[in-house]
Amino acid sequence: MSLLSSNPTIKSKIDELWNKFWSGGISNPLTAIEQITYLLFMKKLDDNDREEMANAEFIGETYQSKFEGIYVLPGDRAKEKATKAEVEKIAKEKGIDKNELRWSQFKRLPANEMLTKIQQYVFPFIKELNGEGTAFTKHMANAVFIIPKPSLLKEAIGAIDEIFEEMEKDAKEKGQDFQDIQGDVYEYLLSEIASAGKNGQFRTPRHVIKLVVEMVAPQAGQKIADPACGTAGFLLGAYQYMATQLNDDLSEVEPDEEGFKLKTKSARLTEKMKNLLGSRLQGYDIDQTMVRLGLMNLMMHGIENPQIDYKDTLSKSYLESAEYKVVLANPPFTGSIDKGDIHEELSLKTTKSELLFINRIFNMLEMGGTAGIVVPQGVLFGSSRAFVDARKLMIEQSELKAVVTMPSGVFKPYAGVSTALLIFTKGGATEQVWFYDMESDGYSLDDKRNKLDGYGDLQEILKEYKNRDPKKKYNRKGKFFFVPKKEIKAEKYDLSYSRYKEEVYDEIEYEKPEVILEKLIGEDGKGGLEKNIVDGLRELKKIL
Repeated sequence: MSLLSSNPTIKSKIDELWNKFWSGGISNPLTAIEQITYLLFMKKLDDNDREEMANAEFIGETYQSKFEGIYVLPGDRAKEKATKAEVEKIAKEKGIDKNELRWSQFKRLPANEMLTKIQQYVFPFIKELNGEGTAFTKHMANAVFIIPKPSLLKEAIGAIDEIFEEMEKDAKEKGQDFQDIQGDVYEYLLSEIASAGKNGQFRTPRHVIKLVVEMVAPQAGQKIADPACGTAGFLLGAYQYMATQLNDDLSEVEPDEEGFKLKTKSARLTEKMKNLLGSRLQGYDIDQTMVRLGLMNLMMHGIENPQIDYKDTLSKSYLESAEYKVVLANPPFTGSIDKGDIHEELSLKTTKSELLFINRIFNMLEMGGTAGIVVPQGVLFGSSRAFVDARKLMIEQSELKAVVTMPSGVFKPYAGVSTALLIFTKGGATEQVWFYDMESDGYSLDDKRNKLDGYGDLQEILKEYKNRDPKKKYNRKGKFFFVPKKEIKAEKYDLSYSRYKEEVYDEIEYEKPEVILEKLIGEDGKGGLEKNIVDGLRELKKIL
């Protein structure tokens, strides 16, 4: 990513932080990032609060600090019908000045005292910060602060302070929004989850997210969902895309390292606009850790009250239908799930999650709504009835706009599965489907995934998709072309790129038999191939 490529100091400090957790006994990447996230949040909360106070004082407005007053632990609080005197007595005896819960205050304590203070007071305070009824408070209820050693905590807090100092320096010197830098740093932390998680989850590369979002082009005010959101990458991608459209003259924006013009300046959006964009995003996941990471990811990017819920969207507990204008997803490919748990409104007769998610996403869309999803390539050509029916759903009851096949290395080091991008609009009529065979995503296709020169096929895909014209004659020998629905239907709705690609064979021209014979015999009947071989062997003998 561009920030960390241009500032190796920040990158090395984050790597040091990871190593501290690893050597401190927290070796599970998901657990480590969750604990680091809590510390980042504590730091950010204090910084933001002090900045708000300073701004309010400067313009002569009043601002109530989040650290103003007395904090009493939930178990120590007075009963609902307690008198004012009883409440005051409890606050005096068992309460703590909220100002002591600031990062800038507790970080000065000796390591043992600091760990105790965070465990006993700061973390409980953080967990109920957004008030009752918010997604954040709801999903933080079961969160646990498990940094075990005072020495690890002290080192981690020192490292985070150093990272923030470097970020502030970068913001001043290069003029980048501090909000965006924080987001980049958090994205880098998330990218360090270098192994597949539970239920087949793995993080979608940012450049794949950017490509899908640009192809779908969500608009401010539209309701947008991800039914299996993980760390909320697609929701964040949609937010950043919309913020870019609202905030910038794109002609003045420099392309990032993948060629996308994405300059969110989310920190400069008005509060009203930030709330409008953020409130229209909805995520779901079946892993509580992922829900918390997703919430924190969106909050780190300036979305103050994100909406992500812990829910299995394939199950009977999910009740929404035809609610969203846009659905963006890379649902987990878990194989089969329990038949008894599947929601009865999902019409596909299968237990395969990748097919059920296509069904769920179709149902979530309102008429005229568009989906951009990542699927394993097996979905494109599977021959069983459920596979064919899933493709029919996108072709017969939607307008299937694009099928982009991707090489197998795109999701390394998480998985080597070959995948494809599908773009379809519910209720539209499919007449021609646009195919593109991505050969390069701009990165090496091994586990290292090093950045290559240029953008790979990413920008060409975007340009050709936006300029596609079914009336134009395309050569099926190239990377992209249209295929009419009639032809796809005749092939049992097969969506494999290779099914419709016209192969190019190099024609080999052989010499006429008499020419070959003449070369073997020699023009004078005495030389030819045999004599040449013998002469060559004699020359070789002389050398030896």
